[in-house]
Amino acid sequence: WIIPFVPLPVTISIGLGLLLIPTAAKNARRMWTFPSVLLLSIVMVFSAHLSIYQINGSYVYQYLCSWTINNDFSFEFGHLIDPLSSIMSILITTVGIAVLFYSDNYMSHDQGYLRFFTSMSFFTISMLGLVTSANLVQIYIFWELVGMCSYLLIGFWFTRPIAANACQKAFVTNRVGDFGLLLGILGFYWITGSFEFRELFEILNNLISNNGVNCLFATLCAFLLFVGAIAKSAQFPLHVWLPDAMEGPTPISALIHAATMVAAGIFLVARLFPIFRVIPHIMWLISLVGIITVLLGATLSLAQRDIKRGLAYSTMSQLGYIMLAPGIGSFRAALFHLITHAYSKALLFLGSGSVIHSMESIVGYSPDKSQNMVLMGGLTKYVPITKTTFYVGTLSLCGIPPLACFWSKDEILNDSWLYSPMFAIIAYSAAGLTAFYMFRIYLLTFEGHLRVQFQNYSGIKNSSLYSIPIWGNEGMGLSNKNLPFLVINDNNKERLSFFSNKVYQMDGNVRNPMRFFSTYSDNKDTSTYPHES
Repeated sequence: WIIPFVPLPVTISIGLGLLLIPTAAKNARRMWTFPSVLLLSIVMVFSAHLSIYQINGSYVYQYLCSWTINNDFSFEFGHLIDPLSSIMSILITTVGIAVLFYSDNYMSHDQGYLRFFTSMSFFTISMLGLVTSANLVQIYIFWELVGMCSYLLIGFWFTRPIAANACQKAFVTNRVGDFGLLLGILGFYWITGSFEFRELFEILNNLISNNGVNCLFATLCAFLLFVGAIAKSAQFPLHVWLPDAMEGPTPISALIHAATMVAAGIFLVARLFPIFRVIPHIMWLISLVGIITVLLGATLSLAQRDIKRGLAYSTMSQLGYIMLAPGIGSFRAALFHLITHAYSKALLFLGSGSVIHSMESIVGYSPDKSQNMVLMGGLTKYVPITKTTFYVGTLSLCGIPPLACFWSKDEILNDSWLYSPMFAIIAYSAAGLTAFYMFRIYLLTFEGHLRVQFQNYSGIKNSSLYSIPIWGNEGMGLSNKNLPFLVINDNNKERLSFFSNKVYQMDGNVRNPMRFFSTYSDNKDTSTYPHES
């Protein structure tokens, strides 16, 4: 029981502090980072300790309390620790610790700093409770808590209308899946009379092997369970909420898209895999939804200008691979790729946050500009550490050996040949598209030259920008034919003249030759560049 509830005191303390002593809590807000990371580190150590016991195949099943309504129905709360839950616990805690460290600096300027850490801690608690649940009722309770936390985090900047609409869209879309999940749980309870996983699997296998249950009804209940996984893991056709989830802060995007919300649907399929395995039509449906999502996410990512939305559709495509794997019977490959993709995608999202933070030094706080890859380029010299880490994440996601995603994705691709050559062709084609769109994101962001310098984002109304075609350099006194821009700082408010004898210095940061040059008049320094914080 210590795994899901150890981080809870931080959430309660911050909440009570904001409620009872808001001024003191906000003044000492940076002190909450250390206990949040410390308690989550304790959970990580416990998870690693329990995973050692799973090597021998021993399961830990602990009852905490029971609830008896009458002689015919009793419900017991408990925790199930098996290889699946221990692996997921390690994944959630390690990614969560990295995101919390990152968020301390990233959100330090934000007025909602304490609210952010409260929601993040509660999000982690909900996900840990989900992966250690011992029955379907507990899964549904924590499933709803994960959805509630995602609603709060996606709409963290709720004063922005686009963020408020995004969190509502995610909430409503996931309610469709939650309704299907609830109906599926009730349907299987009506068939087997139990919510416990072990009893549920044994009774259902006996009923199906002895033709003691209507196969059509069992298939319908399994499909309803799968609808919940489709919505939570952003699979086709309930994927529409995923790109809009990028309206939250970047650390939230890293946590949602790596180890928490989108992994919940995959975990549900993995946990209920014994049910899906005995119903062949559901296995085929899982593989079909997965392969459609693989191709759809890859093609949509090709046309994105927003760096976070490009990574979001990349997540959708990779989750399609993970969903395809159990559908074709490759259960271990699905978990393997879930783990490798989670760390790679967390690295990419945190790197994109660093890029966005550095671009805000030029364009200000404007997500339409700071996240636009068209305005980036040439950031290698300004953010070299971010460039290196982003490059490693890109290579891993593209499946370049010996990085992690190569081994997991290659196993899924090989197994897909044994299941269906058509599915394998689509999966291999999407793998090629993965390399294309990931290197497109990388090259647009870090290579070439900084394109944002060619535009005026000063926000001062009295600044002037003139574009004059170049007819020749003889009358201008210019010796360099490759200079594309003439940048003039008119600090003395002198009248700009084309025939002036005054010699102006060229902006040495503009490199690409163009067919025109501009004279720029402003009181502020034009040499503002991105930088790593």
